[in-house]
Amino acid sequence: MMWESIREFLPYILFLPGFYLLIKGADWLVDGASSIARRLNISDLVIGLTIVSFGTSMPELAVNIIASFQGSAELAVSNVVGSNIANILLILGVTSLIRPLNVQSSTVWKEIPFSFLAVIVLFIVANDQIINGDSANLLSRGDGMVTMLFFAIFMAYIVNLALKGQADLVEEVPEETLPVGKAIFFTILGMVALPIGGNWIVDGAVTMARSLNVGEDIIGLSIVAVGTSLPELAASVVAARKGNSDIAVGNVVGSNIFNIFWVLGLSMTIRPIPFSDAANLDVFMAIVASLLLFLFIFVGKRHTLERGQGLVFLFFYVGYLVFRGLTG
Repeated sequence: MMWESIREFLPYILFLPGFYLLIKGADWLVDGASSIARRLNISDLVIGLTIVSFGTSMPELAVNIIASFQGSAELAVSNVVGSNIANILLILGVTSLIRPLNVQSSTVWKEIPFSFLAVIVLFIVANDQIINGDSANLLSRGDGMVTMLFFAIFMAYIVNLALKGQADLVEEVPEETLPVGKAIFFTILGMVALPIGGNWIVDGAVTMARSLNVGEDIIGLSIVAVGTSLPELAASVVAARKGNSDIAVGNVVGSNIFNIFWVLGLSMTIRPIPFSDAANLDVFMAIVASLLLFLFIFVGKRHTLERGQGLVFLFFYVGYLVFRGLTG
């Protein structure tokens, strides 16, 4: 009887520890894998474009893969779209309050439009009823392959920039190189912690949604999305405090592209995901957030996100969460 009671509350108990494992797991994986790569004399460029970029988006990837296998379709979609909204409105909002962010011209005209394209592509592949006149909306395996093809194009673009010596890495590579044994241990520990933490978060989120009669999409859009965006928030805040605006902005833009074209694309390929009409509200907000980011760069000081604009981002974010909570 006691064990049954414990099992009933276990998803609540493990929810917050799941976030810890998820975030620390990503840190361990990145630190360990980066150190191994350095020991093997692999260039910092290759580390940044492969191991580090992959590792920083592992929280979203872990949650989505587990949610896909468990059939929590709304959570898989809202986690990615919610993370993208949080990346722009919350993370850039907070970061620009710490220090105004200067944005490079190449980011303005290439990377930010590509992140906007990612949301548009998601809208197109998700809305079969509008585009094709189908009876239901479904993110199919074919759709997943299309989005992953876009990700391959983006990576080819980044590699091309890198070969020309113009690439700005989306994440800082750790300066410290761990001993070989410790690096291998951290890498394995990260790979183990990520799926465990992701599983605990999904179980807790779904349980809370059902017990509170709140839709899984709302839980995914808020708690899970913000939680899995914490690594990006930490990286951007640290970068802003050090005066590295390129890392702060590039981290957000790169993560948004990665989330849709790779994380959600892989989730669709593993298992087709039904797409609800309510999710279009979130996609629409992601489009609005991307447009605001692009427009604000030209308002006030050119190619700069200022503190006032950061406050507007935060206002939009809080307002939208309240709106979705009331309408969900």
